[in-house]
Amino acid sequence: MSRCIAVAYSGGRDSTALLHAAARQAQALNQEQGAGLEVVALHVHHGLSPNADDWLDHCLAQCAAWAEGGLPLRFRATRLTGAPSPAQSVEAWAREQRYAALSTMAHEVGATLLLLAHHRRDQAETLLLQALRGAGVAGLAGMPAQQWREDDLCWARPWLDQPREAVQAYVQQHALSHIEDDSNRDTRFARNRLRLDVWPGLLQAFPQAEASLAQAATWAQHAAALQDEVAQEDLDALADGLPGLCLPALFKLSELRARNALRAWLAAQTGQVAPASLLLRLAHELVGCQPATWSCAGGLLRRYRGRLTWQPSASRIVSESLGSVELDLSQPGIYPLADWAGAWQVEPSLSAGVSQEALRALVMRSRSGGEQFQCARNSCLRSLKKAYQEAAVPAWQRKGPLLFAGDELVYAPGLGLDARWLAKPGETALSLTWKPDSMLVS
Repeated sequence: MSRCIAVAYSGGRDSTALLHAAARQAQALNQEQGAGLEVVALHVHHGLSPNADDWLDHCLAQCAAWAEGGLPLRFRATRLTGAPSPAQSVEAWAREQRYAALSTMAHEVGATLLLLAHHRRDQAETLLLQALRGAGVAGLAGMPAQQWREDDLCWARPWLDQPREAVQAYVQQHALSHIEDDSNRDTRFARNRLRLDVWPGLLQAFPQAEASLAQAATWAQHAAALQDEVAQEDLDALADGLPGLCLPALFKLSELRARNALRAWLAAQTGQVAPASLLLRLAHELVGCQPATWSCAGGLLRRYRGRLTWQPSASRIVSESLGSVELDLSQPGIYPLADWAGAWQVEPSLSAGVSQEALRALVMRSRSGGEQFQCARNSCLRSLKKAYQEAAVPAWQRKGPLLFAGDELVYAPGLGLDARWLAKPGETALSLTWKPDSMLVS
């Protein structure tokens, strides 16, 4: 059974050298150890250059020739569609789309390792560009040598410590043909301006610039890792079992530690690095007491009664007029309901939960008014509206369907289980939670 290694292959000098070297190494390991390795070249057709079709033909022909020569190699390509938004640069759009396409193709061929041909000069350029943009430590850290991303794919740059001249020497030694991207001479792009207009003079004045800047990126990586470690310790100390981030506790930290913890919390919530401009704004505005909202990463940050929460924007609005639905939720699992844009999550419970038998015949419907809710076993029935007010549940956490057994309320979003339905000692208990689509883990 073969094991697959993917290589990002544009047909340029660097990726051609890396693909050839990876295929030769795989061939040697297969012959010596029976490793069963296969290398797959992944090519992304951006459609931005009139020469893109010719580049695709070149890459296909080169891989076919190498495969005929005995290298364990095959070729796969995809064409991008769409175009940058008015507010997005061509560079940023192409990079974002290319990485998404590479991830998709790597999964399709069964690879868990994707090799990229960045070398030491690329790392030095990245640090300079980030510094000129006013980036923080994470930006100055440049590109990691290897990184497991959320797509369960290891993105690796095996030549990140190698000078550009070493790659060029490999190309010459093996007489490798490669394409020259005409856009590399276009100084409208920031990296090209740096390479063509700045880098020659920088090397003349400071011959060690490439190695020194790449080393500085390594130190920045260490600093970024330390920042993350401190932030995690602070967030663990701030955790109190309630949703969101406790702002009074956050503000007891020093200003820099509070900002660092907030940065890490936002990244964990949104899956994105928060812009420095947003962090600076929040540092000044979060100290207030009144309810407030901020746009963030395609969702909303909300301050309410001293807590900060983030909620992604709803992918669609659920009609309040949806009819009732009969359900049997007596078995653990996920029960998706597409029309309601969410799912019921049922799990075994070792503490307070609802009895398994009570979940066999339920009715789900929208809130209509007049519902009664009991918050605890020894408390009185309250109107659902009053229960929400007493529990300080904000309006956005009240959205979702109600669950009934007969005429009695069993579950309300934001409050959870009605105490009348808590399992008795000795009964099999299950936990019950309504999860909007935006909160479901795929």
